[in-house]
Amino acid sequence: MSLDRSIDSGLLRQGPAVVEPAEPPPAAGGPLGGHRLLDLDLIRDAISSSTLNHGLMVLGDRWTSAVLLGAFTGLSRFEAWQERLAIPRSTLSNRLKALVELGLMRRRPIAARSGGHAYHLTRRGLALYDQVLMIWSWEKRWGSRRDALPAHLTHRNCGRPFVPSLRCAACGDKVGIADLNLQLRVNPTLLARTDLARRSARVAPGDATGMALGLRVDRWALLIVTALVLGCRHFHELSHVLRIASSVLARRLGGMVESGLVVAQTDLQDARRMVYRLTPASRDLFGYLVCFSTWAARDHLHQPSSIRPIHKGCGKPFVPQVACSACGNPLKPRDVSFDPPARTPATA
Repeated sequence: MSLDRSIDSGLLRQGPAVVEPAEPPPAAGGPLGGHRLLDLDLIRDAISSSTLNHGLMVLGDRWTSAVLLGAFTGLSRFEAWQERLAIPRSTLSNRLKALVELGLMRRRPIAARSGGHAYHLTRRGLALYDQVLMIWSWEKRWGSRRDALPAHLTHRNCGRPFVPSLRCAACGDKVGIADLNLQLRVNPTLLARTDLARRSARVAPGDATGMALGLRVDRWALLIVTALVLGCRHFHELSHVLRIASSVLARRLGGMVESGLVVAQTDLQDARRMVYRLTPASRDLFGYLVCFSTWAARDHLHQPSSIRPIHKGCGKPFVPQVACSACGNPLKPRDVSFDPPARTPATA
């Protein structure tokens, strides 16, 4: 089996409405079905050995993402997280403990009469800033808890409000998913670790139901989005490449369709099956996916990913850089100020 393949992600955009006239259709048989040649074993092993997959095993649940986002928006005390997120105490305690053990946060006693402890991001934790900005950007556009996030971000260096802008670190151009080729090259080291780690990949029975946008975009939702980006369209393809039980996948897809992350359409070539496609909301997760994968490769696993984006504009490996939309300069946590969230969300 070949371990190397390039995919033009510009050809993977979903549906006829977004395909430019000069481009071939997303699949040889047309937008809603037909014969397509997919190396499902290669895609399966590429996803399994990707730094995205292995990073999400430790930071991919919705509460961990919410706790990290809270830390970057000024939360440091247990009670503040619980009030902001309406998170169960035991769940919050476990997530904070895990983040401390991973070296992403530091626990320090509070020198005050009230006692207790404060949690602060370490240098390693601060390296997650790019993907946190991508979470903020996605949540403000598509999330259900946007009022629980800072309404505006200001870049102190230029003094102007901004939205995070994803750029190529090599050439500085703005980049979207259509601007990349995706090269698949299986990482044998991470592939060997996958089976050992699969116990932590199990889906809890309640996780597949009641899914909504916002902070409930979790590991399995992101892996399903990744499989769709890589060309999988049908249920059996998704089940094969994700190595997920059919009953679990059916619940996950049902929840994602209900929450607007996936659209399901009848296959025009075979009315007995469905074709699954990304929506604007799930395509907008691309910035988070590529930033998180880069962080996991560089700062957590110290391994190259099996899914390697190449920027078509400059021809170089794509390394994401999140920049200020107003001045174009890269963003650092100390250079960004924000207003406090408008409100505390209701219990999920």
